[in-house]
Amino acid sequence: MRWGGVRFSDFYQLHIAPRTDPALGVRWVVLRGQDGYQSRMLLEDLLASGVILADTLNGRPLSLDHGAPLRLVAPAHYGYKSVKHVSHIECWQAEPQGPQSPFAFMNHPRGRVAHEERAQWLPGWLLRHVYRPMIHANAARFARAAAQHAATKPATTGDFDAR
Repeated sequence: MRWGGVRFSDFYQLHIAPRTDPALGVRWVVLRGQDGYQSRMLLEDLLASGVILADTLNGRPLSLDHGAPLRLVAPAHYGYKSVKHVSHIECWQAEPQGPQSPFAFMNHPRGRVAHEERAQWLPGWLLRHVYRPMIHANAARFARAAAQHAATKPATTGDFDAR
């Protein structure tokens, strides 16, 4: 997948940093989607070079299915950190409290793939053993959903390929 848009670090320097008080020391950012989903991330993670606010996918405008009009893409983090339909960006000094997603066990503060930070209370190596038996059932469920989606979608859109 080739995401296109603006680097979050550029957006932050141009639009957010000038409006924040440096003495307050922004450390956390909450991103909220139009669908009600939200994610919180450390500012240092968002300023990494690969993090973008995407408005295109594979050279085409982002579709609603993929998070239009704007989606956070943070490649070093698990997908639950990448908010679709971004509508609000909030800056915080301390980590905001309260649930970040409907899946409370997935509220890891960072969610970095390289460190297997999948969940808040369980280590990644343990979750790997829990998830492994579910792979085939989930793959079959996805294939059925993809086939149903393809059958109900007009042939002219063709932006979904379930191979």
